[in-house]
Amino acid sequence: MMKKYQSLQALLIGLLFGGGLLLSGMSDPQKVIGFLDLAGAWNPALALVMAGAIGVGMPLFRLAEARSRQHVPSWSGALIHLPGKSGITPRLVIGSVLFGIGWALAGVCPGPALVLLGRLRWEGLVFVLAMVAGMLLYAPLDRVLRR
Repeated sequence: MMKKYQSLQALLIGLLFGGGLLLSGMSDPQKVIGFLDLAGAWNPALALVMAGAIGVGMPLFRLAEARSRQHVPSWSGALIHLPGKSGITPRLVIGSVLFGIGWALAGVCPGPALVLLGRLRWEGLVFVLAMVAGMLLYAPLDRVLRR
C-alpha cells in the first residue's frame, strides 16, 4: 500500500514542479538565456523565481535533515536518507562547469527539458536525447579516465 502512496505522491509533486516551471517561465529557453546574458539584455525575473524556491526549499531541507538525524520517517513512511557532506572535488567542478555551459547554450536544464518534452517541443526532445546519451556514456568514459 505504501508503494502505491509513494507513486501517487511522486506524481503530484512532479505535476506541481512542472506547473511551477511553466508558471515561472523557467521552461522557456529564451527567458533562461536572457537571464544568463549578463552582458546583453539581461532579464532578472528568474532571480526572483530562484530566490523564492530557495526560500521555500531551505526550511524544508532543514526539517528533512533534522528528521533524518532523529531517524523519523518521511510523511510517506519511508526513512529519509540525505547524502553526506563532502568537499569540492575536481569531478564536482568539471561536472558543474559542463552543466553550466549546457544550461547557458541550450537555456534548458533537466527539469524544464522534461516539461518541454511533455509539451512536444523539439528543444525538449533534443535535450533529453543528449542527456540520455551523456548518462549512457558516463560509466564507460569514467572507467577509461580512472585508468
